[in-house]
Amino acid sequence: MKLRFASLSLSILATVCVYTAAAQFPTITPESAGFSSTRLDRIDGLIQEHIDSEKIAGVVGMILRDGKAVYLKSFGMMDREADQPMRKDAIFRIASMSKAVTSVAVMMLYEEGRFLLNDPLYKFIPSFKDAVVAVEPPKDSDSELPYATVPAKRPITIRHLLTHTAGLTYGDGLAEKDYRDAGLYGWYLADKDETIGVVIERLADLPLHAHPGDRWQYGYSTDVLGYLIEVVSGMPLDRFFEDRIFKPLGMEDTYFYLPRKKADRLAPVYGVNEEGKLELRESNETTDYLRGPRKCFSGGAGLLSTITDYGRFLQMLLNGGSLDGVRLLGPKTVELMRVNHVGDMYDWGDTGFGLGFWVIEHLGRYGEVGSEDSYGWGSAYYPIYWIDPEERLIGIIMTQLLPAGGLNLHNRFRSMVYHALVE
Repeated sequence: MKLRFASLSLSILATVCVYTAAAQFPTITPESAGFSSTRLDRIDGLIQEHIDSEKIAGVVGMILRDGKAVYLKSFGMMDREADQPMRKDAIFRIASMSKAVTSVAVMMLYEEGRFLLNDPLYKFIPSFKDAVVAVEPPKDSDSELPYATVPAKRPITIRHLLTHTAGLTYGDGLAEKDYRDAGLYGWYLADKDETIGVVIERLADLPLHAHPGDRWQYGYSTDVLGYLIEVVSGMPLDRFFEDRIFKPLGMEDTYFYLPRKKADRLAPVYGVNEEGKLELRESNETTDYLRGPRKCFSGGAGLLSTITDYGRFLQMLLNGGSLDGVRLLGPKTVELMRVNHVGDMYDWGDTGFGLGFWVIEHLGRYGEVGSEDSYGWGSAYYPIYWIDPEERLIGIIMTQLLPAGGLNLHNRFRSMVYHALVE
């Protein structure tokens, strides 16, 4: 009986170990992956310098090459008030890094034949059919509004939403007051005691800030895509993500709202005040991700994740849509996502913009070290990621810093990763 129990226990333990290992990345030495350990150590010094000077509380950084972890380190404090060091498995608000997940979900439905990217949005969300655009009022106008409206030149398409050319901002523009009055100014939706569908239907009543297809404007486009996923799939967005993306990829710590049993791993938010000092901005006692209504699933900025969970998602993209025998997208779909769709319209940097992230078309135009055809994005809370198909490389830095006070650590991290690559 004892032998049987011991054998069963070993079997269960082996199963748990295999499952846990499958959700992580094999760790290898830098030199075996073409990196210089000495040069990677410079990254440690850079991050520690920022922590010692109290410009940032804590950081986790990871570099993957060929699906293996060359670098995975934590620095500083996760919770300074509780004297808790940063954990490698800390859970972070990833804000706009949620957009890549939503874009992948849209492309999964696209592959199922549910729509074409150039289909008008109103086919699925009819309230967007008669969209109008806010424009400067005529000089002789006696209207009290700071704008007039004209019919949109063309309907919003799904591709417009994926490329942020739908005419949707986060409320900035001539109709800002109306957006504020509707509770739709700014990207943060976690505090709303209503579903994303209710939010987007209210958004559809507001004027656009450009004609669809005419300008690149950052805003609620990806949140509209989140609602589109619900409409087309018939599933709430959190369930679609969980069933179709997170579970298949082994992403065990990625959510819209955190289970309370994992609250001790959620990193508080720090920010730089007007005096340039680091201070606590959002604790676990006040955060909506634990204490809020837990109703509004923001596909544009609502997810929480760990560096390794998000790394698995990115590795799937780098692999052309599959990971560990699970395929979410076909290679041609990923190829379509990572090319420039907006020409010169993207004005946040010397790059183009694909279906959910910036893309580097011309290294000389970009002007920093890197590779053409790389793509990535960041977060209001300061994390960034990028994928480099040419070098088979992924880089991620995670932290919680808002506002950042002009800090440029994340871009310096990316640059120094390339400086450490010697083969």
